[in-house]
Amino acid sequence: MAYQAGQIKRRRRTRAQVDQLDSQIMDVLRADHPQSVRHVFYRMTNPRLPEPVEKTDNGYNQVQHRVAELRRSGSLPYGWISDSTCRGYHVATYDDEAQFLRAVSRQYRADVWRDADVYCEVWCESRSIAGVIQDDCERLAVSLYPAGGFTSMTLAYQSAEYIRAYSAGRPAVIFYIGDYDPAGVLIDQDIHQKLIEHLEEDVRIDFRRIAITPEQIHDYDLPTKPRKAGDKRARYIEHTVEAEAMPAHALRKLLADHIESLLPVDAVKTALIEEQSARDYFDVLAGLREREG
Repeated sequence: MAYQAGQIKRRRRTRAQVDQLDSQIMDVLRADHPQSVRHVFYRMTNPRLPEPVEKTDNGYNQVQHRVAELRRSGSLPYGWISDSTCRGYHVATYDDEAQFLRAVSRQYRADVWRDADVYCEVWCESRSIAGVIQDDCERLAVSLYPAGGFTSMTLAYQSAEYIRAYSAGRPAVIFYIGDYDPAGVLIDQDIHQKLIEHLEEDVRIDFRRIAITPEQIHDYDLPTKPRKAGDKRARYIEHTVEAEAMPAHALRKLLADHIESLLPVDAVKTALIEEQSARDYFDVLAGLREREG
């Protein structure tokens, strides 16, 4: 769905219109969370909504402001918005050995990929996308790398070292999610090439862009923007689409389906049983330490 600047006339909203926009934001997040602010913004640009916003920076700023106000008022739970661009660093400490054992028990993860034919990890172009898919990557025990545009040599090297250590001689399948624009269609090629340079002949890489693709733009009727004038890269692209334009639930399902297709049947279910058994064991040890204390 291409747009023209000013397609929706810029205006100052009445109180009733602001309330309607807030209601739309809450409906979208109530049905599907967490989402990034940019994901919510794209949902709000739907012209079929009672109170749509412009597909412009001004429209984005309006949605960002209303999300912030809804969070401050307590109407919007903070956890419903993902933001991987900012994070804190916490040092965990414990009162005693029993508390440590119980904390460890919650962190125990069985190796879902132990019997898989491949090693798998996920790359994405932005930290905004990473915040939306992080829970699924953690659930399915795959590493996630937000490139932040054209990735650094250091991040590619770190990924290659991890692939080399954990692939155990298996080929590596890398799923990639990024924008469909003159830069975006080159970023995944750049990541692929950097990984090949670090891994050389050690591991065979199967690098797959799973979003955004021209087919998805059509199938999901994703909102597009004209390419920037003067950009000489990838001239075949006439209109661009950000990865955040795809609804968050659709993006998560797309990724989960691709990852799960590589796993043995019942691998996740078996791992969950093993994890619960290990956690019960750690709880027993914690109880013994408490009695001894």
